[in-house]
Amino acid sequence: MTPYGERRWAALTTGAPALDVRELTVAYGGRVALRDVSFRLPAGAQVALIGHNGAGKSTLLKAIIGLVETPGDAIQVYGQPVRAHRSRVAYLPQRSAIDWRFPVDVGTLVMAGRYVHMGWRKRPDASDRKLVRDALACCGMTGLADEQIGRLSGGQQQRALLARALAQQADLLLLDEPYSALDAASRAALEEVLDDQQRAGRTLLLATHDLEATRDRFDAVLELHEGRLTSSSQRTVLATQQPVAPAVAL
Repeated sequence: MTPYGERRWAALTTGAPALDVRELTVAYGGRVALRDVSFRLPAGAQVALIGHNGAGKSTLLKAIIGLVETPGDAIQVYGQPVRAHRSRVAYLPQRSAIDWRFPVDVGTLVMAGRYVHMGWRKRPDASDRKLVRDALACCGMTGLADEQIGRLSGGQQQRALLARALAQQADLLLLDEPYSALDAASRAALEEVLDDQQRAGRTLLLATHDLEATRDRFDAVLELHEGRLTSSSQRTVLATQQPVAPAVAL
């Protein structure tokens, strides 16, 4: 597997879906977390992935980003294995996955979104610093760039993680419970940012157990139950001459 920080990627395959998952099964220590999950996301869509806690949402996102081992042909991003597009997929983990006691400031955390382009041994240049400033401004975090991450509120931590994902300038954004710890105003601001990303041509897959978050704003909704994709609703359809059964074609 290509290291996450290695600067290597393949050209986008013209006409390929942003994400193509085919009969994906993932097991941990004898327990099946995902079973025969298949679906396709067209480029530019904003899609919700819903299900109760433990349904497999986080496992699916981790599999897509390459943090969980999967069969080599089960997941393709823009027509290629995910390792060929490492820089083009950004991941916003749940807040609980981050050690907020780590002694770094917000600006440094957000700069981590540029590592996949810089490589581990390179220093940020002017363009990297500008993208970080832009991401902080987009998330309303400019004034907190020098603040230690452990001093942030829950909502501020969530916005800092989003800024890190945006700084990567990825084509596919995977967001795990991004509404966590957000009040109504912060949630509305987040949705505006996500809509701006979609208008810029990016594809978004957003995992949430909050069914209210899916009302009238997503192009499609996928539902996981006990590791299986049980239902879907959509307003966009990806045309394909070779549909994958039992795929959910969006």
